[in-house]
Amino acid sequence: MDRRRQAAARPGMSAPPDAPEMPSDSAPQARLAERRQQRQEAALRRRRRRRRRLFGVALLILLSPAVYSYTTTMLQPSSLPLGVRSVEWLRNHDGNWLVDGVEHVYYSWKAPKKGGPQLKALPAVGLTATTATHTGRPAKPLARVGAWPPRIKPVFADPLPGEGIWKRTGPLVDGRAPVLVTTFRSELEYPRIVAYVAWFDHTRTALGFYPGRYEPPNAPVRGPMSVPYGQRWRLLATFNGGFTYIDGHNGSSIDGLSYEPLKDGLATLIGYRDGRVDIKTWTGGPNAGPNVAFTRQSLPLIIDGGKLSPALNDSTQWGFTLGNAVRVWRTGVGIDRRGNVIYAAANDQTVETLARILQRAGAVRAMQFDINPEWPTLITYTHHHGLDPNKVVPNVQQPATRYLVADDRDFFTVYRRLPGPVTVPFK
Repeated sequence: MDRRRQAAARPGMSAPPDAPEMPSDSAPQARLAERRQQRQEAALRRRRRRRRRLFGVALLILLSPAVYSYTTTMLQPSSLPLGVRSVEWLRNHDGNWLVDGVEHVYYSWKAPKKGGPQLKALPAVGLTATTATHTGRPAKPLARVGAWPPRIKPVFADPLPGEGIWKRTGPLVDGRAPVLVTTFRSELEYPRIVAYVAWFDHTRTALGFYPGRYEPPNAPVRGPMSVPYGQRWRLLATFNGGFTYIDGHNGSSIDGLSYEPLKDGLATLIGYRDGRVDIKTWTGGPNAGPNVAFTRQSLPLIIDGGKLSPALNDSTQWGFTLGNAVRVWRTGVGIDRRGNVIYAAANDQTVETLARILQRAGAVRAMQFDINPEWPTLITYTHHHGLDPNKVVPNVQQPATRYLVADDRDFFTVYRRLPGPVTVPFK
């Protein structure tokens, strides 16, 4: 008799009518099934861990050269903050497309709005007629000896005090100012944009072009990567160079040595040994001739024959973020009809509006130099027991002592002219 019958036979007890019959070995079988499932889950977890480890090892193998390159680059000496250097590293390692895309979105979002309140005053640049001397006595009124460049014609009907009027920045040379600076508002629709412009008298100055720590990348001689100590006594101004080599394969040369091969068709700033300076489209092959002191290329001309280049609307020549429509800090260099050099920098510029600034300042040929807020640099110097640097372009990311210490990028010096052939001295 089974247990149900025994229970039903007992007084007061009755068997449940529909209770299923359970096999006597059900509990061990359930435990076996549970352990089997646990083993299967553990094996699955081990396989997943193995796959993750293999993926991690593969990823590490793939990324180790990049990690090594980035780490070693960041450990090298530099004049730039970590964030800027990281972006530069990404540009130089096939990440230009990513940087350009991010910058395009950022600068498009940050683009200035038209209109708004008018400026009440312009930033003060240069020396005034009553600039105090180091003795505390007022300086004599500045005499305009010889022909200065004409005042830049104001864009606005009611110009602000000093707008477009040239002012000297440092010592006179042979009774005349070798370096002049001014500011002016450049666009009616954007009344708060200010252009910073400098003019260098080619008869009293000599330009020099110097490599930085990493630009140009294949420089045969780098020298001090700053203004040489032996030349600082005659230093009048410094300004930034053009696009990096990776951005445009821009050629350059110094004292007959090729720093990067010159490329036909690119705008080229040329310093000749007889003291002349010119900007023109290069057609002379990869090497400069013996009569050339230096060359520096950067994209095609933006002004030629006094007229804006029709190529300014061709994005294939100006790139994506670097192109014609995105408003960012831009710099450029031009030559006027007398052969004097003009430097310009302004925020919120397209390549076309930059060209118009240089054209208004008197440039008959011009080229774009470096862009984006990290790079625009125009510094002038006065001399009193050493150099006194003054930033003309208000770049908060670069100090006034830039180029007096080793810098990562190439740059230009403006020296007091000396007799004899022009060279680029490294001592």
